[in-house]
Amino acid sequence: MKAIRAVLIALSLLPPIASLCQTASGTIPAGTPLALKIDEQYPMRPGQPVRAHLLYPIYTDSKLLLAKDTIVTGSVVNLLPDHARRTRAMLGGDFTPFHIPEVQFTQIVLADGVTIPLTSGTASTGTQIYRAVAPPSAKGGFLHRQFDAGVSAARTDVATFTTPGKVNRLLQFVYGRLPYHPQRIEKGMSWTVETTTAIDLPAQPAPLPLPPPSAHKLHFWDERSPAPQPPANDKGSWIVQANLADSLSSETSTNGQAIKAIVAEPIYNPDHTIAVPQGATLVGVVIRAKPARRFGRSGVLSFSFSQLILPNAETQSVETRLTGADSAQNIALNSEGQAKSKPQDKIMVPLFLALMAARPLDSEHHDGGTGDQFAKNGVGGAAGLGLVGTIVGIAGGSPYAAAGIGYYGAARAFYDRWIARGQKIAFAKDTRIVVETTPRHSAPMTPVAQPAR
Repeated sequence: MKAIRAVLIALSLLPPIASLCQTASGTIPAGTPLALKIDEQYPMRPGQPVRAHLLYPIYTDSKLLLAKDTIVTGSVVNLLPDHARRTRAMLGGDFTPFHIPEVQFTQIVLADGVTIPLTSGTASTGTQIYRAVAPPSAKGGFLHRQFDAGVSAARTDVATFTTPGKVNRLLQFVYGRLPYHPQRIEKGMSWTVETTTAIDLPAQPAPLPLPPPSAHKLHFWDERSPAPQPPANDKGSWIVQANLADSLSSETSTNGQAIKAIVAEPIYNPDHTIAVPQGATLVGVVIRAKPARRFGRSGVLSFSFSQLILPNAETQSVETRLTGADSAQNIALNSEGQAKSKPQDKIMVPLFLALMAARPLDSEHHDGGTGDQFAKNGVGGAAGLGLVGTIVGIAGGSPYAAAGIGYYGAARAFYDRWIARGQKIAFAKDTRIVVETTPRHSAPMTPVAQPAR
């Protein structure tokens, strides 16, 4: 009897559990941003079908309508010339006519296989998405911080050859040394599109979440991410997922510029009531915007929010700290939420290319015959212009010409890392950010108005 009673109790609990595994019916309004990512590479050609998945769930009126990883399909509708990339590539001996794919997403594939028409704008600013996470507060003095920056740069270099996708990165490196190679839409490319018309969705079972990555032993090159801390909602602190309402850049934004972000996912209290509804607005200002400068000095951008406006027009004063952000650049956040470029290794690449460039001149000390000299000339030329430099270095026969081509490549690498303008910091409209928000008891702050232009 006890076993039968246990089964009956379990069956009585099934409807509530099943309801938690479903999304609600409702309407996604026009203007809703959808962050999409592809999981395989595609040929770069018009008409190519593209299959992507949602990076984040979609809520409306604090109800889940589309779960994370929902499939969205579309196709490449046009190829736009990428003049800037082509110019940079030609300086390195790569004459590929690079293009930017323009993608149109047209269908949402629900978990039960039903397809829903999707109308959105075309997406042409696809990019790899990096998630910047604020680390714990820095410890130690200036030397300690510089040492940590060097370790971070070394980890980035080693990760290029050890982390998943290393074969693809090696292939891209080899491609970059060829004078011409086929283009493709790389795995992991992401786009953010906005719906242009409302979309009616039925209730549906949520897709099964992807299995968590298997744990592995941390090595020297593994980036140490801070352990995620659960939001202390019982203490009035929330971890808020939001989308920027406007684009921000270290080059164009100004100190005191008013900014907004729309809360993308509801925040719940410990008793499961809604503390911050989806659709609430965070209002704040740009605290510091410093453009990138010569000699590799990157831009700096920091901002915070001081007001939380709920959908019922109630305003609450808050204090925030940026703890995470998606970005097209590989940026880093400090413990105060300030965004800067990640430390880069400015020594190893120029030094390696300089050593390659010097190989043809070793003939004065190690005479290994004509064949050996041709090989050295090829190595020297490859350092400057890839395969083109190799051919020119071998065909010319002069070790000085081959070394000159190689030193040209080393000089370019040195210029890019030490003399050229550093990396700008930019967040596009609808960028997903994560802020830690706590209420404060002072009066609401009025953002400083941006001066008229």
